[in-house]
Amino acid sequence: MTKLSFGAHPFLLGFDQLERLAERTAKSGTDGYPPFNIEQSGDNAFRITLAVAGFSDDDLSITLEDRQLVIRGRQSDSAEGRVFLHRGIAARQFQRAFVLAEGVEVARASLENGLLHIDLERAEPEPVVQTIRIGTPDTAKGRG
Repeated sequence: MTKLSFGAHPFLLGFDQLERLAERTAKSGTDGYPPFNIEQSGDNAFRITLAVAGFSDDDLSITLEDRQLVIRGRQSDSAEGRVFLHRGIAARQFQRAFVLAEGVEVARASLENGLLHIDLERAEPEPVVQTIRIGTPDTAKGRG
């Protein structure tokens, strides 16, 4: 018996991208830094919050690459000439990625008290009803 992958199931036509999205999400980094929350802030609204203490606006970048939201952080090393007796505050670069569903858009981003908030909104799709005309084999091939 042949095992079908999720995207190759005969009742799921056109969903082959779903499997690729799941694989891409699994590869997007699992080191746990920086910590983040995802919350639903409305019926069609979400908020991603990352704890980025010590990062400024200039140290952070947010890009949307093929439905993948990528947040990168890189701090400039301002520790030159300083002697630390204990250094427990992480000052490392990071990359955190989230795959967004079709129709989800980034509404705004803000940095407040060491927390980076990214607000997402999903547009309510218009219901589309399409009637398909049934023709003869000749008209179905474009000959009629």
